[in-house]
Amino acid sequence: MNRTVALLAGLGLAAAVGTASAAKAEGELFIYNWTDYTAPALIEKFEAETGVKVTLDTYDSNETLLAKLKSGATGYDIVVPTHNFVRIFVTEGLLDRIDAAALPGYANIEERWQKPEWDPEGAYTIPWQWGTTSFTVDTGTYQGAVDSYEVLFDPPAELQGKIGMFNSPEDVIPMAQIYLGVPRCNENAEDMQKVLALLEAQKPHVKVYNSDGILERLVSGDTALHTNWNGYSQRARKEKASLRYAYPKEGVVTWFDNVAVPVGAKNRDNALKFVAFMLEPESAALQSNFAGYANGIAGSSAYMNDELKAAPEVNPPADIKTMFSLTCSKKALQLQDRVWTKLKQ
Repeated sequence: MNRTVALLAGLGLAAAVGTASAAKAEGELFIYNWTDYTAPALIEKFEAETGVKVTLDTYDSNETLLAKLKSGATGYDIVVPTHNFVRIFVTEGLLDRIDAAALPGYANIEERWQKPEWDPEGAYTIPWQWGTTSFTVDTGTYQGAVDSYEVLFDPPAELQGKIGMFNSPEDVIPMAQIYLGVPRCNENAEDMQKVLALLEAQKPHVKVYNSDGILERLVSGDTALHTNWNGYSQRARKEKASLRYAYPKEGVVTWFDNVAVPVGAKNRDNALKFVAFMLEPESAALQSNFAGYANGIAGSSAYMNDELKAAPEVNPPADIKTMFSLTCSKKALQLQDRVWTKLKQ
C-alpha cells in the first residue's frame, strides 16, 4: 500500500484523500503562497468542508520561498513553488514526498501535466496555476506597438520614468536574455555583461522594482508599463480597460506553479486534505476565476467564467513562441545574482 494512503487509512482519513468534503476535521493549515494569488472563496470553501482553520502568508519570489524553507523554521504546511524550482527544493531536501500520483483525485489532472518533467514520478507536487510572464502597457499613455521587448528595455518617451519591474532576477533576466538573443541560464560572463548593460541602460526609466502591488500601480496610473503575469494583467484590465498584455515576438516565458508540502509540516494530514481538495475541478476553477490563470485540472472549465475562458491574456496568439522557464546551474545562478546585485547598487 502506498505510504501516504497507508498513513491516512491508519488515521481513519482515507476518505478525505479521495474527497475533501467527506470529512469534517478540525485543526489548522498554514499556507505560504505568492502575493494576492489565493482565492478567498477557495479558502472559505475548504474551511467549510473540513473545519480546518487556514492561515495565509505570502511571498514575492521563489528565491524568498527558498530562503524561508532553508531557514528551517517556517511553520508552513503548503507552499507553491514554480516548476523550475521544484528540483532545487527536492535536491535541498525541502519538500515532503507525498506520493501525489497515488491519490484518487490525481486522475483529474490533465494527462500532459500528471508526471511533468520537474516531478516525473508525481511524487511531490500537483498543479496550482500556470501561465506566462511578460508586461502590461497602458494604451492610454502609449499607443504604439507592444509586440517586442524593445518597449520594455528601450522605452519611448511616453513611458520613461513610468516603468515597473519585478524585483526578482528569476523573472527579469530571462526576458533580457530572450531580447538579446543569448541563451537563458547563461554561464557565459560576456553574455551576462550584455544583460547587465541592457538593464543598467533601462534603469533610469524604471520607477520601481517591486513584485508586489503591480495591479494597484497599473490601475492608479502610478506606472504605465509593468512586468506582469498574464492572469494578473487580466485582473488589472477588468479594472482599467486601457491596459493591454503584451506578447513579444521574441518569445514569452511560460511557468507552472505547484502545490507542495514542505518537510516538517506540522499539519501534514490537513495539508494532504488540501492537496486532495485542489484536485477537485470545482476547487481548481474557483482559483482560476480569481487569479485569471489556467489550472491543469480536467473538467474545471465547466466551472470557469466565460469571460476568463475568452480573455486574450490566457489565449496567446498562435504564432507566439512560448518557452518554459529553466532550472539554472549553480554557475548560471551565481552570474545572475552578480548581475542583479550590481544593477540594484
